[in-house]
Amino acid sequence: MTWLPEGFRHPERVDLPTGHHLRPIREADVDIDYPAVMGSRERLWAKYGEAWGWPPADMSYDADRKDLARHEAEIAAHETFNYAVLDEMETSLLGCVYVDPPDEQSPPGTDAVASWWLVDEAAGTDLESALDELVPRWLSETWGFESVHYSP
Repeated sequence: MTWLPEGFRHPERVDLPTGHHLRPIREADVDIDYPAVMGSRERLWAKYGEAWGWPPADMSYDADRKDLARHEAEIAAHETFNYAVLDEMETSLLGCVYVDPPDEQSPPGTDAVASWWLVDEAAGTDLESALDELVPRWLSETWGFESVHYSP
């Protein structure tokens, strides 16, 4: 399978049983993304620091905004995807789900790489359980991926 089939349309919203939902992240989400990322920075660095160098301790609001603009452009181009985990009113960003094409470090036969995180306060909650259950099924049923590498 190539990265995405011809004519693929990425999901615009995915509802979770907790009342939260996923939707593609936007540059305009910086007001809720920045405090989420920096408020959980140490745990995020433990997960993504070595692989991605993210989030740096000195990340500014403007650097986060530029990063979100890049994600928004990549989503529009179907290069890679970043979905925000949001409350129903979209006043709080609680995490992100990343769906990326395989790269040279992916195991043979991988057709996507995925990872997700939640803010510190959501760790160990029903939201985390719902996301852990949803993402693999969603990537298989909606995206059509057969071999997803979960990393980092």
